[in-house]
Amino acid sequence: MFVVTGATGNVGSHVVKQLADAGAEVLALTRDPEAARLPEGVRAARTDELPLDGATALFLNPAVAWQTGSEKILERAKASGVRRIVMLSSSSVLDDVDPQRNPIGARHRALEDEVEATGLEWTFVRPGGFAANALQWVDQIKAGDVVYGPYAGAQMALIHEADMGAVAARALLADDLVGQTPELTGPESLSFADQVRTIGEVIGRPLRYEEIPHEAARERMVGGFLTPDMADSLLRVFAELVDRPQAVSPEVERITGRPGRTFAQWVEDRVAAFR
Repeated sequence: MFVVTGATGNVGSHVVKQLADAGAEVLALTRDPEAARLPEGVRAARTDELPLDGATALFLNPAVAWQTGSEKILERAKASGVRRIVMLSSSSVLDDVDPQRNPIGARHRALEDEVEATGLEWTFVRPGGFAANALQWVDQIKAGDVVYGPYAGAQMALIHEADMGAVAARALLADDLVGQTPELTGPESLSFADQVRTIGEVIGRPLRYEEIPHEAARERMVGGFLTPDMADSLLRVFAELVDRPQAVSPEVERITGRPGRTFAQWVEDRVAAFR
């Protein structure tokens, strides 16, 4: 049995689908099992109950680990006989740097270390920028034709959450990714301005991105998940990426056997959100 935390989230939902399509027995952990819309045959349970008995492998969403308590989850996994953990990590983790250079990388690396310390098999899936981050612009796009944000020329090879889910599912199902840390990107590097223009092309509206000063952007970013330190770290990264195309990783195609989905494909999959 495969247990998926964050099973109704952007990435977890795709992990669940990939496993179910492969004919695996899947238990989806979510805060509200009654409201979960899951593939046929997939069972749901409450995350805080951690029903891991009988599970052979666990997909670990870091947000769930931080909210529920990583020590609690990992101890429960070991006690229940789980033998493999596939964790959604981040490409901000640098293997040759200690301590990590930014708080996002540091937080993910600390959780990776906890998983390694269990002695169980592990794979750390390390994606870069999520295409889903573009959903932060939904309200601005619905309100007008201009998106305001920092560093219009900052480039990233954004990855579709379905590709992250496919890689994670492969790591759960097969043995060839045990002990690996595949870094994932999308197939093309696009600036913020390119991303907004692409959204406009897909939804049939002429959209443009207008750069705002660093401090104004920071005020918008702080709050919710982002602490001031995280916002500062992201803005430093964005500044460093201006007019610097991000290298495209071959890992999605190597692991799944097909090219990664483009940003335009991601927008097409989410087009209703922007209209």
